[in-house]
Amino acid sequence: MFDYSAEKPTEIVLQDLSYSAGQTRLIDIPQTTFNASGITVVMGPNGAGKSLLLRLMHGMIPPTTGRILYGAYPLDTAMRRQQALVFQTPVLLRRTALANLQFACKVRGTPLTQTDRLLETVGLGDKADTPARQLSGGEKQRLALAQALATHPRTLFLDEPTASLDPASTRSIEDIVTQVSASGLQVIFVTHDTAQARRLADHVVFLSQGRVTDQAPADVFFDNPASQDAQAYLEGRLPR
Repeated sequence: MFDYSAEKPTEIVLQDLSYSAGQTRLIDIPQTTFNASGITVVMGPNGAGKSLLLRLMHGMIPPTTGRILYGAYPLDTAMRRQQALVFQTPVLLRRTALANLQFACKVRGTPLTQTDRLLETVGLGDKADTPARQLSGGEKQRLALAQALATHPRTLFLDEPTASLDPASTRSIEDIVTQVSASGLQVIFVTHDTAQARRLADHVVFLSQGRVTDQAPADVFFDNPASQDAQAYLEGRLPR
């Protein structure tokens, strides 16, 4: 079902990127590149700017300074339409599961031919006619993920999508994310859960006080973090 090989994801390059609220600089990233393939996990302590960075990269808010490049092209409206973002709390309509999925397709102008199959793929085939408000927390998040995937994005952003879910629901989401990544979709996943990051990450970007203090392949990061903040975080000495 999941095949994103034709989407051709590209590296995402942040250049002199900053975001300030009043006199406070919340994001300050001179240069960072996100890999075109695999799952990049964004980690860091509370208040590091992880969710804010995702919103900047998705174009929900403009940066104070700097550029976000997808390959050689700056982030614009057309590029945003090739992305999808799943939040920690699903944003769903007061309609059935199938109607929510169909609405997402209509908004993006994508075909409706595979909505039933997509619901089956995320384990909601028997919930097509169930009002979204009656779904469990894990089911709602799987529906939100199905909505994102139905738009055939090049890049999938996930902002702590399992933070409030039980272990079984968390593993269901992780399985889907792993499948879509293996099928060629670029995934950028924010989490505060170190164990989850170890399970999912191909690459890690570590934020501290709005700055990238460590960036490495996952095995290198977890075995030998380059910054003191990352080391302290992995040892549980920084709040998550």
